[in-house]
Amino acid sequence: MRRILGLVIASVLAASGAGAQDPVTRFHSGVDLVGLNVVATDAQGRLVKGLASTDFTVFEDGQRQDVSVFAVVPAPIDLALLLDTSASMADKISTVQQVASGFTAVVRPSDRISVVEIKDAIRVLHPLNEDVAGAKKAISGTYARGNTALYNGLYMTLKELVRQRPANGDMRRQAIVVLSDGDDTSSLVTVDDLMDLAKHAGVAIYTISLRTNAYGTVYTRDQRSHAESQYVMKALASETGARAFFPTAVADLAGVYDAIADELANQYLVGYVPKNAVRDGSYRRVDVRIERAGIRARTRAGYVATPASSTASR
Repeated sequence: MRRILGLVIASVLAASGAGAQDPVTRFHSGVDLVGLNVVATDAQGRLVKGLASTDFTVFEDGQRQDVSVFAVVPAPIDLALLLDTSASMADKISTVQQVASGFTAVVRPSDRISVVEIKDAIRVLHPLNEDVAGAKKAISGTYARGNTALYNGLYMTLKELVRQRPANGDMRRQAIVVLSDGDDTSSLVTVDDLMDLAKHAGVAIYTISLRTNAYGTVYTRDQRSHAESQYVMKALASETGARAFFPTAVADLAGVYDAIADELANQYLVGYVPKNAVRDGSYRRVDVRIERAGIRARTRAGYVATPASSTASR
């Protein structure tokens, strides 16, 4: 019989004096489990809460799967903030710093956060840990200069998040929130390489593409480069179960970050053991449906069935 280690949810109540107690939820998964972070929205795009496991149906390559794990408490998250700090950001860097610093409020005690800046070279300004104050300090110390190696930054951050996954079986959500105001101008990584890694990594990539300067003037760049950049940002978000945002004013950034924070705080965990047990390295398409009229599910488009010796990307 195939070994199946299900997901165990252990709620530990940590007392804080004689007052209220906050639950700390730990998630553990086995090597056979495919875990999906699912966002439910109505026809107006509003988040839908209060759903039950019976509302969800999962298909893998068209074959219906048996949902064996369901939780409404989001698992801890490893969050990477990627900030384009190239020269074109000079007129709005202060606003970006303020909004990105406020976004760190999404980090809970069990979460971890890192800050990465994107210029010609990619620099990790704050390593992945629970130090929110350190992350804020790193954000406030950014300055604008140089070109934009956007794909390099995304590729390197995906690699690092996969490397940072716990080896003890703890299940953590992982997400990247990347803000850029322009097209990639200096990366060595190709779009195909980046998309391939995104499919393997299982990390949600929220993309924010700002196309105006601080005064609301729309940038007029090479249309071909602009179209490619928009396509890549949309494709990365769609493939990984996240969202792509295209704000038309710097003032819209606060609302965008708020929307991402709300979504990260209201995800359903749906898990299943694939009926196709063959780990042949193939890409498996995943489709999650909600059996209620007018409600849609969004999650990553699929996963790579890696061999047993390399299960990190599941």
